[in-house]
Amino acid sequence: MRFDFCRVTSDQTVAAALADLRIQQPQGRIIYFYVMDSEDRLQGVVPTRRLLMSQPEAKITDLMVKNVVTIPSTASVRDACELFLKHKFLAFPVVHNEKMVGLVDVELFAEGIDDLEQTKQQEDLFQLMGVHLSASQQVSPLSGFMSRFPWLMCNIAGGILAAILTYAFEPLLAKVVSLALFVPVVLGLSESVAIQSVTLALLVLHGPTPTLGALRKRLYRELITGVLLGVACGAILALVAVVWLHKGSVACALFAGIGVGIAGSAVFGLAMPCVLRLLKRDPQVAAGPIALVFADMLALTIYFSVANWLMGAN
Repeated sequence: MRFDFCRVTSDQTVAAALADLRIQQPQGRIIYFYVMDSEDRLQGVVPTRRLLMSQPEAKITDLMVKNVVTIPSTASVRDACELFLKHKFLAFPVVHNEKMVGLVDVELFAEGIDDLEQTKQQEDLFQLMGVHLSASQQVSPLSGFMSRFPWLMCNIAGGILAAILTYAFEPLLAKVVSLALFVPVVLGLSESVAIQSVTLALLVLHGPTPTLGALRKRLYRELITGVLLGVACGAILALVAVVWLHKGSVACALFAGIGVGIAGSAVFGLAMPCVLRLLKRDPQVAAGPIALVFADMLALTIYFSVANWLMGAN
């Protein structure tokens, strides 16, 4: 808690308040001006810009915000953090017995950030505070288990679906055993690209939520990137299949499965965190497992389907 806050009174004019502040000269940075009565009871808050841009003869009582969000002197740092996240203010007055005794500055959570007036830095700061608050609220291993295990069920479900899908193509695998050799790399590449895209999306969501137009452009760029990655990886593995196994059908299945699978995984991995944010879910915990399930199903389906079509054609 800081004690060097700027006091003004409701009966002052802007000119009188500024003249008084030149005498007070608080040591810390000035964020808000606090309107007090003669007994140090808080009556309102005046934002700095509003005070500086108003006419000298304007009354403080006409400029102040009367509904003030305060923090009791008995509050914890976690309580203050929750208020900062909820209201996105840069400081809160601390009250005791209805009197203002100090203020809590957002710098309490932001050592090393010099210019908090920049919007992006403010958004990054509040996002970071949210991460720390979420971590501090996980007070026991059981609570950590309860928050994370449900999403791991996506991986279990994905593994079962992959097994069912593989079983459906059992006649094909029995006919061309070499197809099974490349299943791990098909899954690994699609999952890796999906996680990369999820990470990029979480970085995008680190600040303000992107608009629909901005998200559409990012998805288009990610699709092109995914296609390029898929073509490059698919071509390499197709070449390996041709040189090693001398089987063009396996090479074509690899090229199609990896190419389309990676492109789809890239787009889905970028979109999934944004969708979860819109649904009020935690994208940092849930996006990864869901994206991996989708990546596995897409890559395996295309890989086996193209191989089955080619083997049938032969």
